[in-house]
Amino acid sequence: MRLDTPGELTPMQRITALMAELNGLPEAAFVARLGGIIEHSPWAAAEIVALRPFGDLESLHSAMLGAVWRRGRVAQLDLLNAHPELAGKEADAGTLTAHSTSEQDSVGLTSLSPWEKTRITELNQAYRAKHGFPFIIAVKLRNKAQILANFERRLANDTEVELAVALMEVSKIARMRLDALLAA
Repeated sequence: MRLDTPGELTPMQRITALMAELNGLPEAAFVARLGGIIEHSPWAAAEIVALRPFGDLESLHSAMLGAVWRRGRVAQLDLLNAHPELAGKEADAGTLTAHSTSEQDSVGLTSLSPWEKTRITELNQAYRAKHGFPFIIAVKLRNKAQILANFERRLANDTEVELAVALMEVSKIARMRLDALLAA
């Protein structure tokens, strides 16, 4: 079964074909293919290669998140700090990953009004100063107004709470990126 004929496959056949493809990749190719699922953290894919075969996207997603949780707090903070700020300097410089560009563009974060840009810049600075990592949210699940409201609300959270919330958002983002592999 091949993935280059998506119109001919049922959704279950596509999942089966994708999993067979991923499970059969050499280690380096597996890491290359999944290395961007968790932003700038190919180690999450590298750490689960030996756990193959994965039966479905849920088990693959769970394994990647397990790698993140096993690494501990320092690695988790490094992972969070590898994420770009929303509409931040990486977006301005055009250096976002393809995933992040698509995600931020999908909700208009790449075409902000001057007021929105100023407000997000202020929130980015305040959030990083308080928590020590960038604000992370699965933008594709929200609109700009919801993102700003979450930004303002979460800024008031304790850093321990925000660490957990940010990691949950990373989980959501990773799952959407895995689902996008299936749709590709």
